[in-house]
Amino acid sequence: MKIQGKVFVVTGGGSGMGRELTIQLVQKGAKVAIADIHDAQMQETAELAGKENVSTHILNVADRTAVAQLPEAVIAHHGSVDGIINNAGIIQPFVDVSDLDYDTIERVMNVNFYGVVYMTKTFLPYLLKRPEAYIANVSSMGGFIPFPGQTIYSASKAAVKIFTEGLYSELMNTNVGVTVIHPGAVNTNITSNSGVQMDTSDADSSSYKMLPANKAAAIMVEAIEKNQYRVMVGSDARMLDIFYRLSPKRAVNMIVKKMSGIKR
Repeated sequence: MKIQGKVFVVTGGGSGMGRELTIQLVQKGAKVAIADIHDAQMQETAELAGKENVSTHILNVADRTAVAQLPEAVIAHHGSVDGIINNAGIIQPFVDVSDLDYDTIERVMNVNFYGVVYMTKTFLPYLLKRPEAYIANVSSMGGFIPFPGQTIYSASKAAVKIFTEGLYSELMNTNVGVTVIHPGAVNTNITSNSGVQMDTSDADSSSYKMLPANKAAAIMVEAIEKNQYRVMVGSDARMLDIFYRLSPKRAVNMIVKKMSGIKR
């Protein structure tokens, strides 16, 4: 997809990968509607990207009624909408399923999965009317390999993976391109934004070498430009994708060992 001249909606655009996606899309000549629950962070992103090229929209993606009102607000400001990048997401506290309360389980699923569903179903009728349009959904390497203490998060991202691949199959003969994105460890503030505290002081430090958010965003934008079916973001995601395909049990055992130092 050609980025220049297009209008994108980026959820979770207030910080991290969403902020970098916004900045890089604008640098390539796009307009961006930032949707985020954190208004102050969105305003910071707007300043960095250039306020004349962006609009900001306070949004909880888990609120279906609020999502339904977003397309018209974006079109009122930018005149059209050509693509959505469903980037917003949260992690869960690092606890096992047996110790995780239902409210937290529902919150993670509502934001990570249903937020993507709501955004996609709401914007798809508008995208189908455009000469060229795009849907990019951010899953995770947790969407294809499980991580102990993040089982519900992984389940939500696995749902995003299959949902997106299903969308691709349904839309392959239309004007709407579809990409599923699997980031590995990226240096963002998703932990604090999720209300999760994490102590990795005793963990294997090699497990926490994180890809800078700007590099992750560049890989994602390139995937949209090339209309890639799926993209692994980071060497850890690429390695685990191969390892898990070859030997799922050994790959999971390795993950458990590397995460054993995390205090939960």
